[in-house]
Amino acid sequence: MNEKSEAVKTQYTKKNIIGYSFAGMADTMSYQMFTFYVFNYYIAVKQLPVLWVVIGFMIWTLWNAINDPLLGAISDRSTSKWGRRRPFIILGLIPLIALIILVWTPFGPEIAQYIYFLIIINVFDFFYTMYSLNETALFPEMFENLEQRARANNYVQIFNIIGLLLAAVIPTMFVPTSVEPGTEGGYILGSIIMAILAAIFGSIFIKFGLKERVEYSKDPLKAPSFMDSVKLTFNNKSFTTYVGTNLAVWYVFGLVPIINPYYVRFILGVEAGFISSLYLAILFISAIAFMVVWGKIFAKFGPRKGEIIALGSLILTMTPFLFMLHPVLAIFTYIIGGFGFAGIMFGRNIMMSTIIDADELKIGIRREAAYYGVNALIIRLSTIGVYLSIFFIFWGIGWGVIYDPSAYTPQTNIGIFILIYFLPAIVLGLGLLALLRFPITKEKHDAMQEDLDKIHEEKGKMIDLSEYEDIL
Repeated sequence: MNEKSEAVKTQYTKKNIIGYSFAGMADTMSYQMFTFYVFNYYIAVKQLPVLWVVIGFMIWTLWNAINDPLLGAISDRSTSKWGRRRPFIILGLIPLIALIILVWTPFGPEIAQYIYFLIIINVFDFFYTMYSLNETALFPEMFENLEQRARANNYVQIFNIIGLLLAAVIPTMFVPTSVEPGTEGGYILGSIIMAILAAIFGSIFIKFGLKERVEYSKDPLKAPSFMDSVKLTFNNKSFTTYVGTNLAVWYVFGLVPIINPYYVRFILGVEAGFISSLYLAILFISAIAFMVVWGKIFAKFGPRKGEIIALGSLILTMTPFLFMLHPVLAIFTYIIGGFGFAGIMFGRNIMMSTIIDADELKIGIRREAAYYGVNALIIRLSTIGVYLSIFFIFWGIGWGVIYDPSAYTPQTNIGIFILIYFLPAIVLGLGLLALLRFPITKEKHDAMQEDLDKIHEEKGKMIDLSEYEDIL
């Protein structure tokens, strides 16, 4: 039997899974430091007008509406002797490492700094998206069924949480509690350390975890054009019904870490900025501890019901933020909240992989990057939602409290409670309602897997291994 007639089946070891998990650390560190600090940095440290910064992020969103889906479609249509994802991952990571630092180095008069801000956030996002959507697109490709994905996702999300911890904690070692002009050096020093770590983790991923399945190497030859790709993506009912849920997940994921320092300072009465990051660290460490539990929940109940349980759990586990207000009791608040956050983090890759599987059954090829490209746009839209929420709430209670804690008023507490719990709970509730329309039940998912196994076996039979030695 020759190489073409015998089905090719790429296998992955635990070493590959751990190597791939380093991709998420570099990804999370890069983007979360940007998300956690860039808004306050440009309005409080660089003192650009708040409205200017909000408009800048509106422009950023418009840019992403084209950039993110376009990069995804290009990746799906690309072929090379190194694979279709590897070139984009490497070409995205190298400039991204420098941009992690350059985001924090505007110069010149106010208008020059604003122009720098507009340019740098869009350039940063271009290369971040090039790296991120291609490394995340590998997850549903490498791990083909719910059992494999649940097992691999335990490692992936634990490494992601470590990246979150580093993004939350490292900058606070150098950035003072008072957010004011003259503290730029702390942000720059923190970003240099983050860039070095991102380079190390990204290199480990490329060396040990960047593996593509040769079974799918013919799919780019049949991939649709950019416009057709976008149409096919939004014609996938499982994707369109998940959009609202995904927006809710990323909204909460972005909002809570940003508001956390104000919650710790004004609600818990703890002044030190580094201490606020330790509370957030408790939340993330707790999430690590609960990750295996969520793997079993998703494996038993399937993606749809598992995600419903995750969103409902987060609404419930965040309620202690409203009444456990002593600094010691708050430790338990963050531990309990970790259970809910672990659920929504675990569900992201599982849900997207299921949606991509349904698309392959419909059109016959895998288009991971197209979906993660549109997903990247959704993440950016959720970020805008986060910034607008902060803008309008603080506009009502007074921006002065960001610059000067002595500007605190009783309305400050109300605003913080709205941002730390009530808005997230409302948005998660809407996400739950959207998820009820998700069409892929556990039974349908299992039936899909049987059909996918047959398709993948046929694709494997069409491959001549001698053509793909560089990928292997």
